[in-house]
Amino acid sequence: MEITTRRMSVVVGALGVISFILGVIAENKKPASGIPITGKDVVICKYPADPTVILGYLSFGFLVVSTLAGGFSLFYPYKGKSIPWPALFQSTTFFIFFLVALGSTGLAATMLLWPTITEHRHLLSNVHYNLETTCPTAKTGLLGGGAFLALDAALFWLVSLMLADNAREDYFDDVKVAGGDAKDHADEVVKGSA
Repeated sequence: MEITTRRMSVVVGALGVISFILGVIAENKKPASGIPITGKDVVICKYPADPTVILGYLSFGFLVVSTLAGGFSLFYPYKGKSIPWPALFQSTTFFIFFLVALGSTGLAATMLLWPTITEHRHLLSNVHYNLETTCPTAKTGLLGGGAFLALDAALFWLVSLMLADNAREDYFDDVKVAGGDAKDHADEVVKGSA
């Protein structure tokens, strides 16, 4: 099975959508707080069973795979024709969208991991010596925001792929024209010497 830009765009888009869906579900399943159980000089927080931590890590994982597939798709030699990467970055539009894709990926990763790790820590460290603790959970809204940014990052990788495809076509057209001009010039030299 040959790798094409269309297949790569489907892979990047599908992984981004899965990351988005998992992040949104994780945000919706996150409890508002735990139930404090007061003991002698200690409060134990009991949290309801929820898949927030697992879904948060899965959403981050799919974001990473989507990003790797997006980066791979930009530089892959389609139809056996490779293009030097500096030729891709000569396109200002491609360069800008590439940077935006990287930035939105980084921001999405931060917004997915921060509340997931915080929630994980709350579940593991549920014994508090402050008797007035309210059994907090991770900040509300970050997982959902990270999910939307994961979807945005996948879309920016898709736009970058389209721009890379255009830059690739321009590069090969320029190479073909340059090769044709060199051949025409050689023909003229041969005719002139005859």
